[in-house]
Amino acid sequence: MLFNSYAFLLGYFPVTFFVFFLLGRRNRELAALWLALASLFFYGYWSISALPLLIVSVCVNYWFGLRVTPVASIPERILRLRLIAAVILNLGVLSYFKYANFFIDNVNYILHAASAVEIRALNVVLPIGISFFTFTQIAFLVDCYEGKVRERNFIHYLLFVSYFPHLISGPVLHHSQMMPQFRHAQTYRLQANNLLTGLFNVTIGMAKKVLLADEFSQYASPIFDAARDGHEFGCMAAWTGVLAYTLQIYFDFSGYSDMAIGLSRMLGINLPLNFNAPYKSSSIIEFWRRWHITLSNFLRDYLYFRLGGNRRGAARRYANLMLTMLLGGLWHGANWTFVMWGGLHGSYLLINHGWRSVTTALPSYGKTPAIFGKAAGTAITFLCVAIAWVFFRATTFSSAARMLQAMAHPKYIHCASDCFAEIYRGVMIPQISLGYLCAFFTCGFALVWLFPTSQAWTIRMRDAQGATAWFFSGALLFCILLLAIISSSHHTSEFIYFNF
Repeated sequence: MLFNSYAFLLGYFPVTFFVFFLLGRRNRELAALWLALASLFFYGYWSISALPLLIVSVCVNYWFGLRVTPVASIPERILRLRLIAAVILNLGVLSYFKYANFFIDNVNYILHAASAVEIRALNVVLPIGISFFTFTQIAFLVDCYEGKVRERNFIHYLLFVSYFPHLISGPVLHHSQMMPQFRHAQTYRLQANNLLTGLFNVTIGMAKKVLLADEFSQYASPIFDAARDGHEFGCMAAWTGVLAYTLQIYFDFSGYSDMAIGLSRMLGINLPLNFNAPYKSSSIIEFWRRWHITLSNFLRDYLYFRLGGNRRGAARRYANLMLTMLLGGLWHGANWTFVMWGGLHGSYLLINHGWRSVTTALPSYGKTPAIFGKAAGTAITFLCVAIAWVFFRATTFSSAARMLQAMAHPKYIHCASDCFAEIYRGVMIPQISLGYLCAFFTCGFALVWLFPTSQAWTIRMRDAQGATAWFFSGALLFCILLLAIISSSHHTSEFIYFNF
């Protein structure tokens, strides 16, 4: 059940919404239980066979959370062993479902080179959202061990883990951000401000997904598919595909994040910001503070810092950074291309930190003026991110290499028509005019770099509460826009991060 589907927008969410607030007026615990059960139904709608795994995972980790919480009568050594066992269990389940086939394929590749022996494939089906609910619960267990968890209500914990706006594609939630909200009485009261600002975010997110991300995918997918199938194409076609995917994943993930925040806000629950105009970043360090913010925070707090962070010298710091990014890449998928993507970003971060160390030592008169430095930094950062997306999107190293080779092989184009003909040569993409293609890409980049973020618009919406007539008129216009978006969507496509 996709956020942008008729079944969700016209069936599941309205029922969940009205019953939640109806129960919330009488019994908050019952309302929380309803929302938890509705979230389990949402997950089961995707894969009923994976639903027992989620339920068992929640119950087992809740039990472990109680057992690793510091108690005066239990030695710290025993608590640490329990925590290690719980984390190993979670990572073992995640590794089995997400990486078993990957491991066997690589072992078979090595064995094939040495002998005719081959391990039989397990053909394990990846349960949707397992990466998100596993990381969420590992953080909970670590914080229980460190005595940071005060909330012990099982219904609230079940809702925290299974909450449908985040369950499939994030954000990676932290118990301190969510569970306290389930205790507050105002969460269960319908508020016009929450309803209207949530509707605003849902509408903007839908627009990004249906009108932008899905459209850019028509120019990205055929070119990457052509590279996968071994077709030859030129420099302009390659860059068209890469830039199209760079914009597709931006608007796709941004749209999902807006919809998740908006749907949750309509239910009176605030989700953490997970996307903040990352292509405006003037450095890779800043990019990772803006892209998938909750995952970046998790990797920083529960991996990078646990490895020692920057407390053990520069060499150890850089090694920790690289290992964190490699594992972050592998988290996205069981493929060496994702590891390469993480390794590229790890290399970018090492260079970025090294450059900062050098420039901070320079005298002020030797530094580039701020405005030019920021512009150059933004351009270089975007170029590096776009190149790394090639490995993220490509399914094999050979197809990624084919794309990069075409991108790095400039041709002397004599006129715009020659350039446009080259884009189409050997690639099945929608046949539209050169003017439309240029205008569409220009519009996409303008929205990325020149327009305020959805959250900035949301703040303006909140400030407009005093102008009641304008506020409700705006809400009506957003409803009309939402209906236009739904009617313009010929098919519902998955969000990219549903695959992770």
